[in-house]
Amino acid sequence: MTTYKTGIIAELIACVYLMLHGFRILRRRYVTGRNTGRAEIDIIARRGNLIIFAEVKRRADIITGLNAVNARQSLRLRHAAETYISRTRWMGDARFDIIVVAPHKIRWIQGAI
Repeated sequence: MTTYKTGIIAELIACVYLMLHGFRILRRRYVTGRNTGRAEIDIIARRGNLIIFAEVKRRADIITGLNAVNARQSLRLRHAAETYISRTRWMGDARFDIIVVAPHKIRWIQGAI
């Protein structure tokens, strides 16, 4: 299976995981416009007054997945989230999370970025 396909499957698993925790998925694979560096947010989900921007990583182990989000990517995700918040005029709380999908394990790090 290609990396692209495993990434799509990991995002689907992460969506189900978030829904089981009471979140409603607002967007998947949200891509910002041309002037924002073309960042992509894997999942945007909402529960009550909280919106989360989740980066999903599929790796062989949890530590490798956590280390896969570097400072440059974090900055691009922040800019993409700011664009989304601006466009939708969101007035509630927002948070950046990482969800690592490893064989037989999911790790959700809240407030990671």
